Amino acid sequence: MTTITMLIDGQPRAAEGGASFERRNPLDGSVATRAPAATPADAVAAVDAAARAFPAWSQMGPGERRALLSKAAQALEARAPDFVAAMARETGASALWAGFNVHLAAGMLTEAASLTTQIGGEVIPSDVPGSLAMGVRQPAGVVLGIAPWNAPVILGVRAIATPLACGNTVVLKGSELSPQTHALIVEALNEAGLPPGVVNFVTNAPADAAVVVEAMVAHPAVRRVNFTGSTHVGRLIAQTCAKHLKPVVLELGGKAPLVVLDDADIEAAVNAAAFGAFANSGQICMSTERIVVDQRVADAFVERFVAKAQSLPLGDPREGPVVLGSVVDRATVERCNALVDDALAKGATLRCGGRADSTLMPATVLDHVTRDMAIYGEESFGPVKAIVRVDGVDEAVAIANDNAFGLSAAVFGRDVARAWNVARRIESGICHVNGPTVHDEAQMPFGGVKASGYGRFGGKAGIDAFTELRWITVQTTPRHYPF
Repeated sequence: MTTITMLIDGQPRAAEGGASFERRNPLDGSVATRAPAATPADAVAAVDAAARAFPAWSQMGPGERRALLSKAAQALEARAPDFVAAMARETGASALWAGFNVHLAAGMLTEAASLTTQIGGEVIPSDVPGSLAMGVRQPAGVVLGIAPWNAPVILGVRAIATPLACGNTVVLKGSELSPQTHALIVEALNEAGLPPGVVNFVTNAPADAAVVVEAMVAHPAVRRVNFTGSTHVGRLIAQTCAKHLKPVVLELGGKAPLVVLDDADIEAAVNAAAFGAFANSGQICMSTERIVVDQRVADAFVERFVAKAQSLPLGDPREGPVVLGSVVDRATVERCNALVDDALAKGATLRCGGRADSTLMPATVLDHVTRDMAIYGEESFGPVKAIVRVDGVDEAVAIANDNAFGLSAAVFGRDVARAWNVARRIESGICHVNGPTVHDEAQMPFGGVKASGYGRFGGKAGIDAFTELRWITVQTTPRHYPF
């Protein structure tokens, strides 16, 4: 068991009154982490510290900010073994998934470092003689980042890296399910030499989340909020931000379709579907949730996909290499078991896996899924996947779009122009032709549509999200006025 602290104004800090909460390992119930249970007063103190640090950080030259973020990337990567151990204890994640998290998160910090000199503006022609009119991007202020547990290093870093590059200071609210993993991110940034107060870290007990978040969003110094997590909680965050007129970037749930056209390379589609469906036991917002397969190739695809799924190693990630580790809690097991029961009762065919009796859940494939089954439209967020058979391109597109979400998608077909045109018709913020639904790169505009949220992380889209666009003019000649 590890005891962690918050970080406020560069100093380790316990919660007011010394209150704490425990995160338990999902496999055996042992205490993984004891963390501070912040009060609203603690949350306000973190924002106050970020506000005090903002003037100096926002005025720091881009080269200096770039150097510090580059050092942070190196410090983060050097802690890879600590992240692997923490993720296994707190969320049951495999070493493969944890290592991928660290590698991509370090890349996000490196990309953020490169953005410091790309925060540009433009000169806009003015109708006023002698007026030099400019659109200027400036740091917004304090950014509140709220990160989830499922890809804790990637999403914890994403919540703060581009805001920092843009000259904002930040408060990271760690997940109640992965507080140590998120604390390690802040330790790496602190080790890199970021000035006190530039990055602050707060943890809270699950029951206190609403009041802690409300206290920070309501603070006048907080000018941007970003949240990654469930659509249910995202709606609550959006309502809170609307009440206080705070812009927010929301990256929420998903039900990513992978469409297999009748001319698809079956082996390529199987490999991509298995990776997208079962990486981190399906607990990724981009996870392949429904495989929409043309009936002309469905038998061949399903046979090979099931064989691939059955071959994936399952086990306790603390005891050796696995692909499928533990899911995060018993609630996931119960939700997925209910989806399996419902689908089978309504005529689906179980091809592998099935009901689980522990958080070590096997790869489960349900074939012949139809619209009246819960798994057709509900996000499983676990290793239980649906195959829907369709007749032709138009039905494939209709089925792919027949859900509330719109984050990621994929289309497989050898005729790339045809597959591209299918991809254009799918309602999602992200779509990959002949690639998996689970794919992220730090420089890409990442985000969804519909119930998957709004706004974009990544690259220049992130600059747009975390800066203020100001119109500033300079009158260079005498100006004529009508009176």
